[in-house]
Amino acid sequence: MVLLPLSLLLCIRQGYFYRREVAGMIAWIKKHLFASAFLCCFLFLLAGCGRGTKDDTVQQQESESQPDEDDIVIGISQVGSESDWRMTNTKAYMDTFTEDKGYYLIFEDGQQKQENQVKALRKFILKDVDYIVLDPIVETGWDTVLQEAKDANIPVIIADRNVLVEDESLYTCRVGSDFLQEGRNAGEWLAKYLESRGRGNKDIQIVTLQGSLNSTAQIGRTTGFAQIMEQHSNWNMLEYQSGDFTQAKAYEVMEYFLETYDDIDVVISENDNMAFGAIEAIKEAGLKLGRNGDIIIISFDAMRDALRLVQKGEIVADFECNPITAPLVEEIVQKLERGEAVEKVQYVEETYFDYRMDMEALIEKREY
Repeated sequence: MVLLPLSLLLCIRQGYFYRREVAGMIAWIKKHLFASAFLCCFLFLLAGCGRGTKDDTVQQQESESQPDEDDIVIGISQVGSESDWRMTNTKAYMDTFTEDKGYYLIFEDGQQKQENQVKALRKFILKDVDYIVLDPIVETGWDTVLQEAKDANIPVIIADRNVLVEDESLYTCRVGSDFLQEGRNAGEWLAKYLESRGRGNKDIQIVTLQGSLNSTAQIGRTTGFAQIMEQHSNWNMLEYQSGDFTQAKAYEVMEYFLETYDDIDVVISENDNMAFGAIEAIKEAGLKLGRNGDIIIISFDAMRDALRLVQKGEIVADFECNPITAPLVEEIVQKLERGEAVEKVQYVEETYFDYRMDMEALIEKREY
């Protein structure tokens, strides 16, 4: 077996090297039968000794960074990063709970899995944070971990979505959108729109791209729209399918809808990213969108890129879901710090946008 030179052994052990040593070692290695394989092994070992892994770096940063004695420690468990809305929502938290304002933020991405969020909450409890902000991926299954937070005297603020628990004292309050009203608003808008187009009494065939099933946004928007649909016997819901709030999944589902039904009049998309996927599939099928086209799309979220499609007429109406919840969460934290009572449910302000509005001016002013 070929023996390693002493300088190489020292290099691997100490985790650094000099250019002369490298040149000499490479020349030496090339003389031997197993040069290529050996060089690869050397570089691998050197990388492992000298730099460490990304996870190691993160762990070191977490262990070295500690909150100051006067900092308000906030633990945030986010759903994931599945949409433009979600990333804007996360950025708002980062911009709001900053060190210069006296906060120490611990952020955990749930990656669309409830078990990850439960682990995150237990991590926050062990770290004895001052407040927990939970944006739950689904509504049920939170009783046990929220009880643990209550036992630890840590207030929990439910943000964006909702939780269903037997004891509502397990969380302090909920901040977010009125998803049920969003769904109703979309249904009422569609009724007026169809009436204005002389189609108020015509048969209307509808499909719905639902969000992640059992999420508060999906339940509210689906239920709210269905309540208005019950008032119109000529509206027929052909099928509901979940697009998981993602463009890619919605594209697949819309392809299926178009292959299955040849008379779709309306697509209800429960967020903008799914609307993007639906539009792509509809265009590829050779169909036209908008007021004078084959299919009209109604969406939710009203992100800037979607409003550009409203401007083009490809989305006829978009119902806002305001992602900037962080400032309202901060107001609640500050009230609790002062020992003040807070309302159990607090909604952010929202509106809607349609093809009749001056979208150019709105887009320019849009924060998200």
